[in-house]
Order: sequence, then structure tokens, then C-alpha cells
Amino acid sequence: MHNTNRKETMTAWTDVASEADLFEGAGIAVATEGQDIALFSVEGEVFAINNLCTHGNAKLCDGFVEGDHVECPFHQAQFSLRDGSISCGPATEPAKTWPVKIEGGRVFLQLA
Repeated sequence: MHNTNRKETMTAWTDVASEADLFEGAGIAVATEGQDIALFSVEGEVFAINNLCTHGNAKLCDGFVEGDHVECPFHQAQFSLRDGSISCGPATEPAKTWPVKIEGGRVFLQLA
């Protein structure tokens, strides 16, 4: 018997890149649904963070990766790839991050 009163919640995942496009310790930029996002592959994990530094007009995909942090190429602000928190100024606002899943060799982001 099907229960029609039960609400099913579906999580929207958006295909943004091929896993083969990612290289250890380097970022790539993807643009989807009006968002500019940087993807990073670090020790087998893939992270998605807002590509624009919260401090200045710099692309984090061009930054230096150390462990699970990315350093802005302009003023050396550092952000956690896991949660966008600031680990080193001059930035004062954290960067947005998105949940990531890998399926069938593709990278999916949960944007909603």
C-alpha cells in the first residue's frame, strides 16, 4: 500500500565536471546556475568552494593548496576547503562551500 501522505524529499545534485578534470592540489573553475565555483582534489577528496575570494577580486582556483586549505593568490588569505572558514587573514568573511559527491566519474554539487 502506498502512503500518499508521506512527503519525499529529493536532493538536487548538479553535474559540474568530470572527475578526470581534477588534479591533486590544483583548482579548476566551474560555472553553474549563476555560481562561480572552484573545485579542488585533495588526497582523494573533492571540495567545492566559492571561487571568488571574500577579501578581493581574486580567483581561489588559482590559489596555492596546502593540506585542506587554499591560499588566495592576491593577498594570501587562507580558507578551509572543508567549510570555507578563514584560517589566515586579511579576509574577514568565510567562503561558501557546497556538498560534493562523485558518481560514475562525474562531480556533482548540491547547490540548493
